[in-house]
Amino acid sequence: MSIISKTFENLGITQEVKWQKVSEYHLETYKKIVDMLFSLLERDLVKIRIFFRHNKNVSLAALGQESKHDEYLKLYYQFIKHSFGLQYSNESNRKIDVHLFLDDIPMDGEEKERFKQFVVGLSHDSDFEKAKISIKRENIAEVDSKKHLPLQVMDIILGSMDFRLNNKHKVKIPGSRFRGKRTIAKEKLYKHINAHIRQLRPNFNVGVSTSYTNIKERWTSPYRHWSFVPSLSIVDVTKTKHFNIQ
Repeated sequence: MSIISKTFENLGITQEVKWQKVSEYHLETYKKIVDMLFSLLERDLVKIRIFFRHNKNVSLAALGQESKHDEYLKLYYQFIKHSFGLQYSNESNRKIDVHLFLDDIPMDGEEKERFKQFVVGLSHDSDFEKAKISIKRENIAEVDSKKHLPLQVMDIILGSMDFRLNNKHKVKIPGSRFRGKRTIAKEKLYKHINAHIRQLRPNFNVGVSTSYTNIKERWTSPYRHWSFVPSLSIVDVTKTKHFNIQ
């Protein structure tokens, strides 16, 4: 039994966990799940990469004929190619096959298969070839988060970042000056997660890419953020907002 499944069993969790279910009632249980996850991060047994784009950075392609759908797929590809620094992961002299477990690919049939073959093509990227990193078609699988505990745990972290980056912690009950109990509980959980991250990265800033002094840290760091800016883009000043480091 894995550490994650054992933790879920010890906590008496029998239903899917996800950020949207965070409430005052479930807060302590979710904190314990987070504690378990960061214990794995501290022991270098897992790695987390958060990939996001600020709305202010508008791709020139998006202003043309490219659809939101196509843009999403290209971002997904960039995430796989760069976020974990797989190019810097292999210090051995042997070939390593990467297994990808993907959640919710928004495609059907032939289109989905073309995307997977595109990802397989990373094996022929010069940096991947040099590092002897290979991605085979049979090693790309789709998983159902309801049956996949690591994805459920990841949803908590990803949801918390979306919550903070989009200032959802400030949302008040309609017609009221006060925030709802669920919003308050989610902010408490976000702060709990933030405190853990700061143990790993003391200067962590939720709204910017995580800095590094050595490019190999793209792989070696247990936790990183990547704020993606398209190479061909403009800044929409009407969508700018300030991100602090709280």
